[in-house]
Amino acid sequence: MATVTYDKELTGLLVVDPYNDFISEGGKLWPRIRAVAEANNCVPNMLQVLNAARAAKLRVFYAMHHRYRPGDYESWRYIAPVQRAAWRNKSFEHGTWGGEFRAEFVPKPGEIVAGEHWCSSGFANTDLDLQLKKHGVHQLIVIGLIAHTCIEATVRYAAELGYEVTVVKNATADYSDEMMHAALDVNLPNYATAIVTTQEIVDSISPVQPAVEPRAAFESSAIAPQASSQTR
Repeated sequence: MATVTYDKELTGLLVVDPYNDFISEGGKLWPRIRAVAEANNCVPNMLQVLNAARAAKLRVFYAMHHRYRPGDYESWRYIAPVQRAAWRNKSFEHGTWGGEFRAEFVPKPGEIVAGEHWCSSGFANTDLDLQLKKHGVHQLIVIGLIAHTCIEATVRYAAELGYEVTVVKNATADYSDEMMHAALDVNLPNYATAIVTTQEIVDSISPVQPAVEPRAAFESSAIAPQASSQTR
């Protein structure tokens, strides 16, 4: 895949669905993704990427799934299977611990939480595209849950809208290795410009220490012998 250079002024981190129900012990969906999430160190990797993005002064955006409320879907004529599952499980229920951000991922002041998505794409029927464009973001780094639904749908939609997308492959998880393979190895390479590891993206966006100016380097090297000659 292509090697991507990240422009601080054009790049944003998109964190998808860091709810307690997904990534915290005791969450409704955690038992289903736990094996894959723990095998690839998903949650610590997500946090590492988030902290690196903050340190690099990248803009951070959140694409959060709709939180279940009583009455949702009841009058709908057509309901997608993934929405029926959310209805049945009351996933990310509003007003409950499961429907809250996991503590380490609570947005900081200035970070942007887009409108909640009802199905899988963070863009569909939300203001995410508007928020990204109003902040001048054209490159997206995507982390979060889960690989074959919300991550894949969001990345596909982003590509359709013209964004350059990087997926961090060990900062996501899924219900099975098979589903991870389908998303990361079969489908997403058609839409993501780059699919990288946590360490690779952290190395790419971490602030670079300024190089020493040649003149400053020369002056500092010239001072040392002069100082030592005074002591002789």
